[in-house]
Amino acid sequence: MITVVSYNLRKHAAAGELTELVSRYDVDVLCLQEVDTTDMPERIGGLVLADATRSNRLGLAIYYRENGFRAGASRTFSLKKSLHDIVLKPADERMLGLHLHDIDHGTDFIVASFHAAPLTALNSLRRHQIRAALRELSSLGKGAPILMVGDFNYPVFKENLGQVIRESGYELSLSDARTYTRYKFFKGYYDFATSSGFEIQQVRTLPQGASDHLPILVTAEPIARAKPDVA
Repeated sequence: MITVVSYNLRKHAAAGELTELVSRYDVDVLCLQEVDTTDMPERIGGLVLADATRSNRLGLAIYYRENGFRAGASRTFSLKKSLHDIVLKPADERMLGLHLHDIDHGTDFIVASFHAAPLTALNSLRRHQIRAALRELSSLGKGAPILMVGDFNYPVFKENLGQVIRESGYELSLSDARTYTRYKFFKGYYDFATSSGFEIQQVRTLPQGASDHLPILVTAEPIARAKPDVA
């Protein structure tokens, strides 16, 4: 069983909450979005920084518990850009994937932090980004269970999204409460999990902090037990 927290820090505003968050919920993997990658420590509680995006200051980062896991390859992916990305260039790399080895169980899995295009883009573009991200993740470990969490910026018409994800061989898991509260007409479920080869036990929305997004806590068990070929 692994515990993964995903948190959009809202332009790094909630960075000061991370140590307590990791400790309180006994987090194994921490996936961050809108993090100032020039101002992140090497360690947060018992977690160590595996990798972070580099081409954009506000980007993605993944931390993992080094006494339980060993990090393998990591990779950042640039996905199809929205007009917002092309004009303002806020984020070139919208997905960061990491191969992890569970030391105690001798198994491997892939975890990823994802941040879809903002609400100014069309849902069709975000679906394209999600499909591409899920396809690219398999390159980090053939046959390994995959868990991608993050800010999907997809508050409505989730039936279409769920169908796209299932057609890609993954499952969509929403949180137990809404995760975004900033705008009255856009409140909803923005942060969730997609998975393949995992049994998702729970996706729980945690209390709100300084961000307009609420962190989510994903509890999951890898189903596949065969060791994959590391990319």
